[in-house]
Amino acid sequence: MSSSVSPLAPTEIPEMPAIAGVRLATAAAGIRYKGRTDVLLAVMDKGTTAAGVFTKSKCPSAPVEWCRAKLRNGGSKGSPARALVVNSGNANAFTGKTGRQATALTASIAAKAVGCKPDEVYLASTGVIGEPLDATKFNGVLGTLAESAAPADWMDAARAIMTTDTFPKVATATVKLGKTKVTINGMAKGAGMIMPDMATMLSFVFTDAPLSSSVLQALLKSGVEDTFNALTIDSDTSTSDTLLAFATGTAAADGAPKITRAGDPRLKAFTKAFHALLADLAEQVARDGEGARKLVEVVVEGATTKTSARRIAMSIANSPLVKTAIAGEDANWGRVVMAVGKAGEPANRDKLSISFNGIRVAKSGARDPSYNEAEVSEAMKAPKIQIKVSLGLGKARDRVLTCDLTKEYVAINGDYRS
Repeated sequence: MSSSVSPLAPTEIPEMPAIAGVRLATAAAGIRYKGRTDVLLAVMDKGTTAAGVFTKSKCPSAPVEWCRAKLRNGGSKGSPARALVVNSGNANAFTGKTGRQATALTASIAAKAVGCKPDEVYLASTGVIGEPLDATKFNGVLGTLAESAAPADWMDAARAIMTTDTFPKVATATVKLGKTKVTINGMAKGAGMIMPDMATMLSFVFTDAPLSSSVLQALLKSGVEDTFNALTIDSDTSTSDTLLAFATGTAAADGAPKITRAGDPRLKAFTKAFHALLADLAEQVARDGEGARKLVEVVVEGATTKTSARRIAMSIANSPLVKTAIAGEDANWGRVVMAVGKAGEPANRDKLSISFNGIRVAKSGARDPSYNEAEVSEAMKAPKIQIKVSLGLGKARDRVLTCDLTKEYVAINGDYRS
């Protein structure tokens, strides 16, 4: 965790309301860090449903495998959830049999503390890869947390899951389901090793809406595509990427309809709010990229397909040369041309146009005749930079978020295990 807050951090932090059926508590278990909270316990009422999307890494962490198994085995039973345990400092990844034993022991300790079955406990870990996680450190700690868990500790919870993050990431939304107001709260962590592939580093969403696990799963699957999956910090997909959603269903007591079908028309407003919340959290992750000083939005339009636009946008967003140019406040469109050309997608050099923060610097495959170096240099000083590429080949469009690449990124990752 950095000692200084990112200059791109949100200026306003939302007031996080309580969600009926969810209680939170945090503690310092000494997993890796000294003198700071590093474990979160969320306790949920009976009847809570769960869903999740995870990394597509072929080397997933033990907690990812644990959660996948719970969701797969509990699918026909509604994927029940009574507890979530998250630790920071140790990813419990690439830890073999020891890692699997650690997840089982953690779930057993949590189940005893909460009064549920181990299969109703969900796990997530973030931190260093390859070091065994000593789950015995949760003994006593989780029991104390279960007793002290309270509905309003959202900010403490978001802080407990931070690693190199410089600020806690939270978002909330209130929307009507039927005629009843329901609440959605979310938190996320992530600052490096981020090019999500079905999730973010770690993110957790809770709602009091009465949604089946299949509906939650559909919401997550559709929601990540243009939010967390349209985000990259450094092109690296983590072993631990996890996005879990939990629905306590407590709003049913106030008249909220129980939703069991993803296509239910009553879900329309909720879906919009749910996706907006994921987008908010994803942008906060981009704003807290390790060493970031610029939030960068890459827009590709005029592509043959949305998939093609996404691949080109990611090629630009992941280019170290583009990212360092942004850090140096240099509108180097030549590097953008390079990134478009290497993407392997349909592109025509002589139809290409490029803009930085609304100022066109290249048109029809050459420097724009009206290009003004002073004007563009001034625009590049802004904290948010938009790179827009017009391919002139079709009608498809896409957008991704990233950040610049600074010397601090190298310093943070050079010292990460020290």
